[in-house]
Amino acid sequence: MRLTRCPPCRRGARDESVEGEQVRRTGKGLIGQLRNPPGGRDARLMLMGQGVDRTGTGVWGASSVLYFTVVTGLDAAQVGLLLGVAGVAGIVGSPVAGRLAMRLPVRTLLIACHVLRIGTVGLLLVLDSFAALLPVVAATFAGDRAAKTLEMVFATEVAGEQRGTYQALFRTVANAGYALGAGIAALGLAFGAYRVLILANAVSFLVAAALVRCTRLRTPAGKVKSAPREGSSEVRRGPWRDRGYLRFVLLDIPLNLDDTILMVGLPLWLVSRTDASHMLVPVFLVVNTVMVVLMQLWFSARFDGPQGAVRALRSYGVVVALGCGLLALSGVVSAAWAGVLLVATAVVVTVAELLRSVSSWELAVSLAPESERAAYLGVAGMSQSVQKSAGPPLVTGAVMAAGPVGWLALGGVLAGLSAVQMRGSSRRLKALARPNAQLPAQPPAGPAPTAVEASKVLSPPASP
Repeated sequence: MRLTRCPPCRRGARDESVEGEQVRRTGKGLIGQLRNPPGGRDARLMLMGQGVDRTGTGVWGASSVLYFTVVTGLDAAQVGLLLGVAGVAGIVGSPVAGRLAMRLPVRTLLIACHVLRIGTVGLLLVLDSFAALLPVVAATFAGDRAAKTLEMVFATEVAGEQRGTYQALFRTVANAGYALGAGIAALGLAFGAYRVLILANAVSFLVAAALVRCTRLRTPAGKVKSAPREGSSEVRRGPWRDRGYLRFVLLDIPLNLDDTILMVGLPLWLVSRTDASHMLVPVFLVVNTVMVVLMQLWFSARFDGPQGAVRALRSYGVVVALGCGLLALSGVVSAAWAGVLLVATAVVVTVAELLRSVSSWELAVSLAPESERAAYLGVAGMSQSVQKSAGPPLVTGAVMAAGPVGWLALGGVLAGLSAVQMRGSSRRLKALARPNAQLPAQPPAGPAPTAVEASKVLSPPASP
């Protein structure tokens, strides 16, 4: 597929320091930051692409289940299996994308992910059997998770130390896109335009790919731009052999459960265990969207940097336990009080989400060796995919089945895991701060690299 070169790509290569100075002169409000984000022109184009992408995702999320049942004729069990298998495929997409980003430009890979999803979503319009849809939807989910990982790598490349601010702007844009996409889907569904909605999702990927193509970042993330410091003994081992980082990723899986609590647990608990009005269910999503759009930038500034991310973990444990406590209490009170408590739970769990997004993102970057950051971020990206697959069955099958006690137990467990994650992250940050720190292993110290050896380091890593 040939993408038309857009006008911004024809501009001369302006000095990025000029845009950096504009960022410093601009006010720190949301609109000012969106106009001049950390990373300058490339970051601005990427945020535009992410906004368009998430709008399409919002359309997909609100219409895909109905499309599969009404248009393709799948039953509920087939739709559940289809989305479950696709979720597992998504888990694979993250580490593969991270590994490829060590060798190929993120820009090229991200365009490829968009083009892949254009093709797979387009195929949905002509396929109607379960056997044919299964690999297509799985490939779509794998491309989606791969694209999200590549966006993380892109942010670390262009935003540098201001990556936290960039991530906050991205989450603001993404949530606005999700809300807009859901609104478009609601309008389309009212007219029965199922195929038009699927086509709109494909078009969003086309626009996003065109915007990404306009960026100028063409260096593979794994290319080391300078030789090692004298006395350094850095050895590339990869994230799969780094037990400390894998421990962080494993703990990050349950610490992402606030997403399932809000999107799955809260609505189902209202319907099955309380007498509160069902009209409150969409209110939960509205509360979450508005809070993230308006407050994510403030939370990012309040808990900036690696140490700020560790502090956010401490607060996360307390806040998510409070949210679970409110849920437990809502099941034993009157309908009116249950409604109040459930809306309060949506507010509290959204605060937990804001804290978790800061800590999880920053620590995934800060705890990774800089020379292998893309590969490490690929592994870290698996935590959300695993949680989205395992979280709903856990919450519905174990937590809710135990009643209010189940919510209290979940809150206590998440608070405890948050404390464990906080201590482990603090120790690793201190280890990384020491001179010549080696993670995960410390080989015998050797002499300073020669000029020939240093030149080899500048080459991309060899294939495994």
